[in-house]
Amino acid sequence: MNARVFALADMDFRVFLVALAGIAWCTAAAAAAPEHVDIAAGELTLRATLYRPDGDGPFPAVVALHGCGGLIRRPAARSQLYGEWAKLLVAKGFVVLFPDSFGSRGLGPQCREARRKIHASRERVADANAARRWLQAQGYVRADRVSLLGWANGGSTALWAVRPTTAPHDGGADFRSAVALYPSCRRLRVTAWSARVPTLILAGGADDWTSATVCQQMVAGAHGRSAGAEIVVYPGAYHEFDRANAPVRVRTGLVDTADPSGRAHGGTNPAARTDALKRVPAWLEK
Repeated sequence: MNARVFALADMDFRVFLVALAGIAWCTAAAAAAPEHVDIAAGELTLRATLYRPDGDGPFPAVVALHGCGGLIRRPAARSQLYGEWAKLLVAKGFVVLFPDSFGSRGLGPQCREARRKIHASRERVADANAARRWLQAQGYVRADRVSLLGWANGGSTALWAVRPTTAPHDGGADFRSAVALYPSCRRLRVTAWSARVPTLILAGGADDWTSATVCQQMVAGAHGRSAGAEIVVYPGAYHEFDRANAPVRVRTGLVDTADPSGRAHGGTNPAARTDALKRVPAWLEK
């Protein structure tokens, strides 16, 4: 299928408020207490956080991959991003599993680590597949409906994980689809990336940490030799545009920013956030 590139205009703020109110009601109604599970992954015990709907299922599921900050950060910050996404997806009938790639290996945030021990293209792909296999072994999960969702470094992991050369050979069903929010596409582009499953990328047009332009070039380069790949670019949106109530601020000392300064902006973009909260579940439900 052909790759398509979208550019979205700003939405009316009143539409945003109405949509946000509906989402808040829906997530509050289906709030699920997280469960902590351990996943055997070779010599590693992969710790993970599980959210699931009420009932016996079987339900579709999502392996959700955290960014370079790790899974456990300030509770308030986490509830504004991963926890909110989990509750939204649970309300849509998904089981959601967050493997903790860094904490399981005794590591903290990696956003300022120039020499990372855990790579999106290797260890984190293995973690994603271990999480997929664990979900597929649960009676309340539809083994043929496990998808990937990742943010930033986790989004890059999702893109590495769906390349044709990384197809699993473990006898289980493959990932059904993937979504990557503001991933870094720089290395992926030079490897002539393509996807074996339908893949959606959401990027901020003003992101000065992970460039939307590079991701657009990567998707365009996969034209004609990839499963359905789409990219949505939100004008004026920075990194972490989907975080709730987070004023745009500058972070410093980061690695792999768009320029060598190590500085990048991040924070809520209401129009982009509203669209992403609708678009991601719709993609995963296909």
